Amino acid sequence: MGDVDEEVSFYDEIGGLETFRRIVARFYEGVADDEVLRPMYPEEDLRDAEERFLLFLVQYWGGPSTYSESRGHPRLRMRHAPFAVNLDARDRWLSHFRAALDSVDLTPEQDARFWAYVTHAANFMVNTAG
Repeated sequence: MGDVDEEVSFYDEIGGLETFRRIVARFYEGVADDEVLRPMYPEEDLRDAEERFLLFLVQYWGGPSTYSESRGHPRLRMRHAPFAVNLDARDRWLSHFRAALDSVDLTPEQDARFWAYVTHAANFMVNTAG
């Protein structure tokens, strides 16, 4: 046992569960009042969707693997296939996520890394023209 550098996950680097919880909560505050996105969430209460998204992001960025343990592989395109995700929906989703990232204290580098991922993911979810 020498000088082994343990790599810090992005999850830990930005503050762990509390930071992710704040980001996801702020994101869903925007979704709750969005006339395009809100109908894509069939539950009357967004708490379950919020928890699923939180667990997904936590696992993706190096936190506990609770998402996969409870839901299996993310299969993001398949899970979103029943919903018409067009460019307007993508842009609204991104605007709410931008507000969520702006609500926490990330370094410019951390923000850029997170934003690059969610932008890529949002583009990947588009499944309908218009």
